Amino acid sequence: MRYLFSVIHDQAGLATPEEDAAIDVFNDRLQTEGHWVFAGGLASPGTATVVDNRGGEAMVTDGPFLESKEFLAGFWIIEAADLDVALRLAAEGSKACNRKVEVRPFL
Repeated sequence: MRYLFSVIHDQAGLATPEEDAAIDVFNDRLQTEGHWVFAGGLASPGTATVVDNRGGEAMVTDGPFLESKEFLAGFWIIEAADLDVALRLAAEGSKACNRKVEVRPFL
């Protein structure tokens, strides 16, 4: 089963060199153990653009969809046998990146 690990952060700025090193070790482990699908870090919310084409014409708005103290800083998409494995891996990912991680299964 596939899971999305959303990395939640509440401060501007990138990972520290120590966090980057720990993330690299975690990513290598995910790959070695066959859990890796894809991962990436995201630019700050201020760089976001929202596109809404539900009406007659597309509206393009600069800035994040929601103004919030916390924001999506990055993500992992992983393969895991079940939720227990995913939660264990998420706990390790949270420790590596020093941020909260939300776990959601794909349908």
